Amino acid sequence: MLKSIVRFSLRHRGVVIALAGALLFYGIDSLRTARYDVFPEFAPPQVSIETEAPGLSPEQVEQLVTTPIENAIIGVTGVHRVRSASIQGISVITVIFQNQGGIYLDRQLVAERLGTLAGQLPAGVTPVMTPLTSTTSWVMEVALSSQKLSAMDLTTVANWVVKRRLLAVPGVANVSVFGAMTRQIQIQYDPEKLIQHNIAVTDVISAAQRATAVRGAGFVSTPNQRIILQTEGQSLTPGEISRTVVVRSRGANLTLGDVCHVVEAPAPPVGGAALMGRPAIDLVVQSQYEANTLQVTQGIDQALAELRPGLSKEGIQVNPNVFRPANFILTALHNVRSSLEIGAILVVVVLFLFLFNFRTAAISCTAIPLSLLGAVIVLNLMGQSVNTLTLGGLAIAIGEVVDDAVIDVENIYRRLRENRAAPHPRKAWRVVMNASVEVRSAVVYATFAVILVFF
Repeated sequence: MLKSIVRFSLRHRGVVIALAGALLFYGIDSLRTARYDVFPEFAPPQVSIETEAPGLSPEQVEQLVTTPIENAIIGVTGVHRVRSASIQGISVITVIFQNQGGIYLDRQLVAERLGTLAGQLPAGVTPVMTPLTSTTSWVMEVALSSQKLSAMDLTTVANWVVKRRLLAVPGVANVSVFGAMTRQIQIQYDPEKLIQHNIAVTDVISAAQRATAVRGAGFVSTPNQRIILQTEGQSLTPGEISRTVVVRSRGANLTLGDVCHVVEAPAPPVGGAALMGRPAIDLVVQSQYEANTLQVTQGIDQALAELRPGLSKEGIQVNPNVFRPANFILTALHNVRSSLEIGAILVVVVLFLFLFNFRTAAISCTAIPLSLLGAVIVLNLMGQSVNTLTLGGLAIAIGEVVDDAVIDVENIYRRLRENRAAPHPRKAWRVVMNASVEVRSAVVYATFAVILVFF
C-alpha cells in the first residue's frame, strides 16, 4: 500500500502539488474561521435552574422549593445526575445529562417539566433556567471604579448602561454584576409607632403600593376614535412617598412619614468586589455555548471603547484586564508561531550543514505548515475548538512532524547522489520511489510508537 501511494505521487506529481496547494489555502481559511476557546467543552451537557424565594430559610427553601423541582426533573429523559443547593432565599439545581440528544433538546425537556410546577411552589416563586453558556463561560471581567460617584450611582451606570451594551455583543450570554449597591426607596417602619397608632404592617405595605403603583385607566370611545387614558401621579421620591396617607381618623391624616423613615438607600448587598483594595463594581461576562472567545472578546473591547469617553466624563475608570481568557489563547498562538519559526530555521540549518543543499531543506520544511493546517482542518470538521490544549499539542508535534520529512528527503538525496555516480544510472523517479519506500516502514513504525506513547 505504501509503495502504491509513493508510486502514484511520483507519476502524478502535478496533482499532488495542486492538492498540497489546495490544502494550504483551505487550511489557512480554516485557521482564520476556527472557533477559539481557552479549553474544550470538557463538561457533560448540563442545565442550571435558579429559583429565588425571598424570606425563606434554607430548610424552607429545601422543603418547599428544591424538593418539588427535583421530583419534577428526575424523570426527564437522559438525566444522569441532579445536584442541588438550598441557601437562604435561593435554590440552585444543576441537572447533568448524558451525551445523547443535545443540549438544546435537554433544555426543552427541562422547560416542559418546569411548566408542570404551577401551584406546587410558594406564591411568587418561579424557577428560571440560567442562560446557556460554555464550560469555561467567563470570557472577561470588567471592573468599574470611581472617586467621584457614590456606590449607588456607580451601580446604576453599571446596570443600565454598561451591562445593557455588553449584552448586545454577539456571543455574550449573560453579564453578572458583583459588588452592586442597588438604589432603593426603603420604607423603614418604627414598630413602637405602629403599636401606638394601632396600625398593622399590612397597612403600611398597602399605602406604599397605592403611592407607587401604575394602574391602567382604560379608554373612552367617541364616534370618531378611541381615546386611551393614562394615569400619572405616582410617587417617585422619598418625600412624596412619606406624605402618603395611611389612615384617616377623626379628621386627621396619618402619613407614612409619621410612622416610618422613608429614605433612599442601597439594597442589602450580596457579595462584594474590589479593585486594588478599593470598592468597585465587577462585571463578569459569560459567553454563549460554543462561542468564539477571541471574537466575543473583540466585540466586548469595541463596546467598551464606545462607552469609555462617556464614562470618563462621569469620572468612571474602566479596567477590562481583571480576567481575560483571550490572553491565554493569544499566548498559545504566539508560542505555536514561535515554534514554527524556530523549527523551520533549525531544519534549514541542520540539513544545509549535513547536505549542503537548500532544496532538500525547503522540501522538508513544507511538512510543518501542511501537517499543522491539516490538523486544524480535522479539528474544524469534528466540531472541536482550537484551544490552549490543542495548540500546545501542535507545538509539541512540530518535531515529530518534520522528523519524517527529514528522514525521507535525506535518504532520497543520498540515493540520487549515489545514482549519479553509478556506471549505469537508473531513472530518477524510480530511485526516488525506492529510496522513499526503503525508509517508509521505519518511519511508520516510529510514528505508531509515538502515538502509543501519547495514548
